[in-house]
Amino acid sequence: MIAETANPTIDLLLDRRSLVASKMIDPGPSVEELETILRCATRVPDHGKLNPWRIQVVQGDARRALGKVWGDIFKRNNPKALAEQLDFEYTRPCRAPLMLMVSTKIESLRIPPWEQILSGAAVCQNALIAATALGYHGQWLSEWPNYDEAAKTAAGLSTRDYFLGFIYIGTASEPPVERTRPDLKDVVTHYPAD
Repeated sequence: MIAETANPTIDLLLDRRSLVASKMIDPGPSVEELETILRCATRVPDHGKLNPWRIQVVQGDARRALGKVWGDIFKRNNPKALAEQLDFEYTRPCRAPLMLMVSTKIESLRIPPWEQILSGAAVCQNALIAATALGYHGQWLSEWPNYDEAAKTAAGLSTRDYFLGFIYIGTASEPPVERTRPDLKDVVTHYPAD
C-alpha cells in the first residue's frame, strides 16, 4: 500500500492494481454503475472529436455466446487442441461478471491513426480507473482474439480496425498482489539532458 495523500484521486491512482480476471466474482457493476464506467471511459482526449473507438458490453448470457464464437474459432485454428484448452476457450469471456471489448473505429484519416488509437487506449485506462473508484477490480487484457481476423469480423470490426483490449471487471475474490513498480530515476529524464 502506498502512503495516502490528502487527495482521493491521487490515492486511487497510486493504489490501483489489476486483478487477474479469473479471480473476479459477482457482483459486477449495476446498470447505473456500468453507465458511470462507460461515461468516464469516453471522457478522453480525442483530437478532432472523432470518437474513433467503440465499446461492446459483454455480460450475462452474452459472455457464453461470445465464448462459443471464440471457442469455435480457436478449435478451427487449432485442430489438435486438447479438451482442456477448448474448455478454457469456450469459457474465456466468462472469467469475470463483465467484459468490455474496446476497439478502434477509424473512419477519417484527417487525424493520424496513431492518435486515434491512443485515444482508444485512454478509453481502456479510464474504464479501469472508474471501475476501481466504484469498488470493483479490473484487468485489461490483449488476448489472441485481438489478432484474429475471424474474431474481429464476428465482433463487427472492419478490416482496418483493431481490438484495443478486453477489460474484465468484477468483485475481487482475493486481494490483488502488488507488483514491482519502476523507480522513477530509471524511466524519467528531464529535457534537455544534463
